[in-house]
Amino acid sequence: MNTGDKHYKFINSRTGYVIFYTSLNKDLDKDQIQAELEKIKEQVAVKNGLYHGTVYWEEIKEEN
Repeated sequence: MNTGDKHYKFINSRTGYVIFYTSLNKDLDKDQIQAELEKIKEQVAVKNGLYHGTVYWEEIKEEN
């Protein structure tokens, strides 16, 4: 993973399974990140035939 990016996973809340990963530039501000994650969440839900409310994201934190 590129260390210049923030990494996120999208999870199906019904199953607990990760269904998508993405990375966003760390230089984006909080509102830009939120808007981009919402857009991706909608796309992931549609692609997987899910209601958008069942999909959520978490930032992936690196453990050292």
